[in-house]
Amino acid sequence: MDANLITAVYIFVLAVFVGFEVITKVPPLLHTPLMSGSNAISGITLVGALLIAGGGDGMVAKLLGMLAVICATVNVVGGFMVTDRMLEMFKKKPETRK
Repeated sequence: MDANLITAVYIFVLAVFVGFEVITKVPPLLHTPLMSGSNAISGITLVGALLIAGGGDGMVAKLLGMLAVICATVNVVGGFMVTDRMLEMFKKKPETRK
């Protein structure tokens, strides 16, 4: 195996572990602000995926870039939907008269 591939897999596994540990320790009150921040990061990921998909050398790079664009787009849209739904919970409901 190539040393660069082993290093990349090692970094990926560490990032998954650290991300999981950080997210599970967040109290529920902070989820909405953190979702907004993660949406911004996902937007940056989407830009990077677009660059890879458009400038990739070879068919495999373009296919992986397209897959990255799809995944990043789903992540951004889903994140904004969840954030919007969470913010709706904080709005006051109009009182109904009987």
